[in-house]
Amino acid sequence: MVLYQTIEERDDRLETEYVIQKSRFLTHLAHVETEDEARAFVQKMKKRFYDARHNCSAWVLGPKSDLQKSNDDGEPGGTAGNPILEAIKKRGITDVVLVVTRYFGGIKLGAGGLIRAYSHSAVLGLDAATTIAMTEFIPYAITVDYSLLATLENCLRAESIRTQPADYAENVTLHLLLEPEQQEAVLTAITDLTSGNFQPKKDEPVLIPVRK
Repeated sequence: MVLYQTIEERDDRLETEYVIQKSRFLTHLAHVETEDEARAFVQKMKKRFYDARHNCSAWVLGPKSDLQKSNDDGEPGGTAGNPILEAIKKRGITDVVLVVTRYFGGIKLGAGGLIRAYSHSAVLGLDAATTIAMTEFIPYAITVDYSLLATLENCLRAESIRTQPADYAENVTLHLLLEPEQQEAVLTAITDLTSGNFQPKKDEPVLIPVRK
């Protein structure tokens, strides 16, 4: 079950560039989880590109994308921060901050031109980022006799079930990560394969990032 989508990048190494009418637009973005982290990233970009005319930004935070903010940083109202914010929202991701730095080239773009330039720059950055789906999994510990190990491993591989390292003791314990909708079918299959000779232990759900 996918609860929300975000990006994998957590630093400022990813950079895209867009040039129009001699103005350069540099885009940087990162995964963040709090407003303090988002503000720190924006300030880092402003410090790094201190000689730029504008460092416009936006962020979307929270599993429900309910914390949103944008900043035009000196550009005409609504021509920079909001287009960046809308690009993030249209992508359907959250926990992301995005900064578009503009080096003015001497030619004014007009309000419409600025909106298109900042929107396009944001999209370029988002296209270059790695999208991940924060997915809910239910951990199961399945303890069986060694005689059943090969059969179970073949089944798990065939069904592309996510696993974690097994524990080998008097019996072997396999650690499975099942999506909620998988539980019934997988446990039924294990029951059939082992004739019910296994000990399942269910843990609390966990969120795991899955690359899109």
